[in-house]
Amino acid sequence: MNSLGFAKPPSETRVVVAMSGGVDSSVVAGLLKREGYEVIGVTLQLYDHGAAISRKGACCAGQDIHDARSVADRLGIPHYVLDYESRFRQSVIDEFAESYMRGETPIPCIRCNQRVKFRDLLETARDLGAEALATGHYVKRVVGEDGGAQLHRGRDPRRDQSYFLYTTTREQLEYLRFPLGDMEKPEVRRLAEEFGLAVADKPDSQDICFVPNGDYASVVTKLRPDAVEPGEIVDLQGRVLGRHDGVIHFTVGQRKGIGIAASEPLYVLRLDAAKRQVVVGPRAALARRRVILRELNWLAGPVPDEGLDVSVKLRSAQPAVAARLFVRDGDVAELELYTPEYGVAPGQAGVIYDGDRLLGGGWIARSEAAAESPAAREKQVA
Repeated sequence: MNSLGFAKPPSETRVVVAMSGGVDSSVVAGLLKREGYEVIGVTLQLYDHGAAISRKGACCAGQDIHDARSVADRLGIPHYVLDYESRFRQSVIDEFAESYMRGETPIPCIRCNQRVKFRDLLETARDLGAEALATGHYVKRVVGEDGGAQLHRGRDPRRDQSYFLYTTTREQLEYLRFPLGDMEKPEVRRLAEEFGLAVADKPDSQDICFVPNGDYASVVTKLRPDAVEPGEIVDLQGRVLGRHDGVIHFTVGQRKGIGIAASEPLYVLRLDAAKRQVVVGPRAALARRRVILRELNWLAGPVPDEGLDVSVKLRSAQPAVAARLFVRDGDVAELELYTPEYGVAPGQAGVIYDGDRLLGGGWIARSEAAAESPAAREKQVA
């Protein structure tokens, strides 16, 4: 077996590397080239027609395309740029705007991985005759006892990107490879210097590549001019406390910037886009014990009718918490949290783990403030 798990020697194995122009994917290309693989670099142009060339921290646009091409030239590998702008607009950006208009807090990076990078790009890699698509994500692909591929957290918890890859299917995992899963960032930058790559010191890209300066509202307004409709800020009893300039300016759990003076801190509890209302209240009212997930993607075995003890991340930057998972009709799942969580926002992802292994996940559809979940009561009795 070669290092990617194929029977053939590296010299007889063609691999496509998704090259974003950053240091991580550039090092993947360098590593595989050094090991003797036939490497083809592919970069996706996703937006702006290269207009973002002067903006630092962007990805998949002008400067990064230039950087990826320069790395490919340095390594002596073929490099192709594919114009996926229309696909990206339809599959990711338009839905990002629609999600905000529904009062959700979307994660376009997950949709991009699901609908562009690991679907369309994967098919392109197959068309090029490659036996694998390699990326610079900090996750691990592990072959289980049954011979099937599993997705595990990256070794470095500060860099682990498994949360953003939960929509990856079993079939895709058989084809994907993640050479950086057991590495840490300083080692990757050292390798970039060793390979003589100009991107060795390049800063990491921002999470949402098409949102300049983190101003989500301006992007949504540009895409949907009718999105910014003023409305009321109300408390839990429906009393009007003030006015706002559009629900797209708020997210569940937000405390600062609400613009209401009160005797105690107020938090955004809920966004009612249909009524154009922002519902606010004390932090205690944010507590949630029950979370409903839609579009469940499951990578493990069957879930028992009595449920399965798991850990779940409800935000990318938050640690996983203990929960009991139940699979309902079709692709709907229910999580009963053993301890309450605060600021659970529709549109975010609930990503489910067993230790370091990613079991699956889904989009948060809604959450409920049950006084005490059945799972919590069972644990107390036990």
